[in-house]
Amino acid sequence: MARGRKVNSNGEKSKQLLREKAIELFSTNGYYQTKISDIVKAAQVTQPTFYLYFESKESLFQDLNQQFQQDLLNILDEQFHQQDTPFQKVVENLLHYFTANPMLTKIGLYQSEESYLVKEKLVSKFEEILEGQNLQRINIHMFSQSLLGSILRLTNTFLLTNKKSPKELAEDLFSIYFAKEDMLVTT
Repeated sequence: MARGRKVNSNGEKSKQLLREKAIELFSTNGYYQTKISDIVKAAQVTQPTFYLYFESKESLFQDLNQQFQQDLLNILDEQFHQQDTPFQKVVENLLHYFTANPMLTKIGLYQSEESYLVKEKLVSKFEEILEGQNLQRINIHMFSQSLLGSILRLTNTFLLTNKKSPKELAEDLFSIYFAKEDMLVTT
């Protein structure tokens, strides 16, 4: 039996399994209540295997946060470069990501100390998108902050609890924020 690895496993599978179990445990128990021993036990690997891939619990948590941030930025960049994508669809795609990755979303948006950086990046992307729109008498920064705050609260309340689908939540948000047809062209 190879030291530090599960029998009949390869390195990438072990690393991915550690990441998956860490996501589950961090999102359920929080960072401080999750121990490396909990993660390796859930992944059914040895502690030396953990240290083959991650320096510490903190480095694993940071890795997960970086993945979350990069995924969100990729979604927004992809949508931003498609000029004809309506803003509502951009938000809906973000909400789809949150639904597909609920545990990582809890970590990245609500538990991480760096979540404020994710939120700042989201606000900046919203501002970039909205600057090209036909907004009238609106402070775009304040509007973007408010919209993000609503998205965060409603994601936690309705989306992650499966009370609304991403499409329904995006429609509800846009009926609230963009109620006046002349306020924003959403085609």
